[in-house]
Order: sequence, then C-alpha cells, then structure tokens
Amino acid sequence: MINLVGILHDSAEASFERLHVELPRRVADICCKQGVRRLLHLGALKAELNSSSAYLRSKAAGEAEVLARRDELDVTVFRPSVIFGRGDHFLSLFANVVKLLPVVAVAKPDAKFQPIWVEDVAQALVSVLENTSTYGRSIDLGGPKVYTLRELITFVAFLLGKKRRIIGLNDKLSYYQAYALELLPLKLMTRDNLLSMEVDSVCNAPMTELYGHSLTALEAEAPEYLAGDTPRSAYDRFRSLAGRGFTRRS
Repeated sequence: MINLVGILHDSAEASFERLHVELPRRVADICCKQGVRRLLHLGALKAELNSSSAYLRSKAAGEAEVLARRDELDVTVFRPSVIFGRGDHFLSLFANVVKLLPVVAVAKPDAKFQPIWVEDVAQALVSVLENTSTYGRSIDLGGPKVYTLRELITFVAFLLGKKRRIIGLNDKLSYYQAYALELLPLKLMTRDNLLSMEVDSVCNAPMTELYGHSLTALEAEAPEYLAGDTPRSAYDRFRSLAGRGFTRRS
C-alpha cells in the first residue's frame, strides 16, 4: 500500500487533520485488518510536531501515526522536498505568475528548496519495496541542488523568455502578501505556507547514497514542460486553442 495524499492549504472541506493525520491512521488500520504488510507513506521534509506551520505539524503527526504501527507493518516513510514534474503545483505555478505579471513580488525570497523530480521519487518508492533495511525508517529526499525561491522564479522567467523584475519582500511585506492571497477564492499562498518556508526544505542525505543512481537535475527536465518547445507541448497548445479539454495519462 502506498499513501501519497497531501494538500498545501487547509480548509473545512479538506483539512490537514483529516487528510494528513486521520487518513494515514485509517490506511494503517486497513492494512493491518486486510493483511497488507508493506506500507509506504509520503510525508514532508522538515515536518516536526512542534513546527510553527500547521502543514508541517500535520505531516509530522501523520508520519507518527504510521510509524507507530511498525511492529505490525513494514513501514517506510519518505520525506521529500518539493517535487517537480509536468503538471506540478510548484514550477508550473511560478510560470503562470511570470506570464501574467510584469513585476513579480516574492515572499520569503531566500527560502531554500531542494527540488526533486517526480520520477526520481517514484524510483525511490520502487527501490525500497523489498529492502528490509528501510522498514520502520524515515528517509529524506532531495534533488542534486539547492535553490532559493528567488533563483527558482528567475530560472522560470529565463525558460519562458520573459524579462521580469523580481522583487524580494521583507518579512513584514511577505506576511501582508500571504494574508491578501489567502483571501482569494483560489489560494496561491497562505500565512501557513509562509511559516513552512521559514524552515529550509533541504536534506543532508541525497538519494544517490541510498540507491546508487544519479538524480535528475531541475535544468534537465523543467525546460521540456515549462518552455513548451516540444511537439507534444505544441499539440497540447493547439488543442487548448481549439477549445478542447483533454486528460493526459502518463
């Protein structure tokens, strides 16, 4: 059993408590009742029970729920930094902002991330399925390079060929921006997101040491799905212009 469920924004309909804590507990219960011994759980890098961020606290609580069943289940918890890939809500979100705004105001511009490609995460999950040394463990995942938030948005603007002025906000202005964005029907950022960025999403144990394969650089994959310079992307744009929705399956 693999639990990949996670959300970035808390709401009455989909709360951190329900999806990050109660769901992992129920998944573990179901595994025990149905005789499913192996359980992989996707947590979050730097999740701590005493974090100032509700997101990170809830992810830590969910990790604790499944690890508490390690006597009954063969549990492995993965704690990734931000995951990037086609259709993500990370670089793709930045791309949309860069396309729309001539000036980009960045909250917490020096916050650090260690983005990891989605297929590397998938490979890690597959690699540990029968690896008994990973039972009962939490494993941090991060890509080959650390970036600040400002550097990531600058990189996205470069890929898109957009000359944008990028302004880093101080802590007070970052708070005001997060508060304002939190009020929008579609939340781009919340004050809790800001709190989570106070802790650098960086790990000390790269996957190369654990599994012996090279990690994929952001620069190797992001251009293909952000810049839209491939035949597949051109076909997607054509369908979009024609007003035809579609569902892509990988």
